[in-house]
Amino acid sequence: MLLTALSLVALVWAVFRLGRAVFGPWPGAVAALLTGSSFSLLLYAARAYVDVPFLALVFWAAVLDAERPRRGAVVMALLALAGLLRPEAWLLAGAYWLWCVWPSLRTQRVTARTLRPGLLALAATGPAVWAIVDFTVTGDPLHSLHATSDLAGELDRERGLGAVPGALLRYLADTLRPPVLIAALGGIALAWRLRAGRSLHVPLGLLGAGLLAFVATGVAGLSILPRYLTVPAVVLTIPAGYALAGWVALKPVTAWRRRWAVAVAVLSIAGVGFVATRLTVVDRFTAELRYVRAVHDDLAGALSDDALAAGRRCGPVSLPNYRLVPDTRWILNAPRGQVGARSAKRRDSGVALFYADSKTLRRFGFADGASPLTNAPDPGFERAARHGRITVYVACP
Repeated sequence: MLLTALSLVALVWAVFRLGRAVFGPWPGAVAALLTGSSFSLLLYAARAYVDVPFLALVFWAAVLDAERPRRGAVVMALLALAGLLRPEAWLLAGAYWLWCVWPSLRTQRVTARTLRPGLLALAATGPAVWAIVDFTVTGDPLHSLHATSDLAGELDRERGLGAVPGALLRYLADTLRPPVLIAALGGIALAWRLRAGRSLHVPLGLLGAGLLAFVATGVAGLSILPRYLTVPAVVLTIPAGYALAGWVALKPVTAWRRRWAVAVAVLSIAGVGFVATRLTVVDRFTAELRYVRAVHDDLAGALSDDALAAGRRCGPVSLPNYRLVPDTRWILNAPRGQVGARSAKRRDSGVALFYADSKTLRRFGFADGASPLTNAPDPGFERAARHGRITVYVACP
C-alpha cells in the first residue's frame, strides 16, 4: 500500500511534466490536479491495485520521450517493467519501437542496426516473461488469457465487442467525472483550432494505444472493466488542463483570451456544482480508508491473541480464501506453509479465521470461483476468541 501511494505521487508528478512538455506549466499543473483528485485513482491506491504503479511507469516513459523524442532504451525499459504488471504496456512498447525506427523505414535505409534489435528485445520482455511464467506454472503459455476469458463467461460479466462503445463512454465519464471529460473534448478542439502543443505524438500515442487495448479486450472476450481504460482516462486530463488553463498563455488584449476565460469560469462553476452534489464521494473515500485501517487492526488483534498462538501448535492458520492471506503472513512473519486459504485446502486442525460482520464477509469472505462454504467452521473447530470483525476458531486433536 505504501508503494502504491508513492506510485500515485509519482504518477501525478509525471502528468504535470507531460502536460508542461505538451502545453506549458499551467495546463500541466491543472492536469496533475485533476489526476490527483480522481476518486477512482485514489481508491485504487487505497486498495493497493497494481494499476497505479503501472500508470506511473507508463507516464514517466511518456515524459522522457516528450522531453527528448526517441530517447530509446530508458523509455523502453520503463515500458518493459510496466508490461510485467499489465499487458496493455505491450502495445505501447511495440508502438514505441516502431516510432524509434520509423525514420529509417521512411527513408528505406533498413539494416539490422537501424531496426534496433536491442530495443525490440526489451519490447518483447513483457509478453515473453508472462508466457514463460504461465507455461512454467500451468503448462499453457496463454493461461492468463484463457483463464480470464473463461472466468468472464462463468461470472456472466459484460464482455464482447458489442459492449465496448457504451462501456467506453460510461467508464471514461466515471473515471474522469463528466465536467473533466467535457473539458478534455474542448481542449482537444482548441488545440486543433489553434495548432497548439508540442510533442503531441506522446499523448496521441497513449490515447490511441489505450483505446485500442480496450477494444482488444472486447475482441478477446475478456471482461470489460473500468480499469482497462485508466491510460486513456489519465492522458485526457492533459487536454482538459489545456482547456482550463491554456488561455493564460494568450496575449491579454485578444478576444480569444476573454472568451476563453469566460468559458472556463462557466465550466468551473458547473464543475464546483457537480462536486457539491457528489460530496458523498469524499465521504466514501474517507470511510474506505477508515474501514481498511479497522480491518487491519482487528486482524492484528486476532493474530496476537493467546488462543491463536496456542492453536498454531496444532496446525496452520487458514482463511476463507486468498484475500487476507498476504496480510496475515506479513503480520505473523510466517512462511507459506503456516498460513493458507480454505478455498485451496481444507484442514482438520489448527486455526480458522472468520469474519463476523456482513460488510467484511462480503469484501473478504467471498471470491470468484471459491465455495461460500469456506465461511462456515468445519467439524471439530470451536470458537476461541473474537476481535472486532475477526473471529478465531481452533481445533486441536
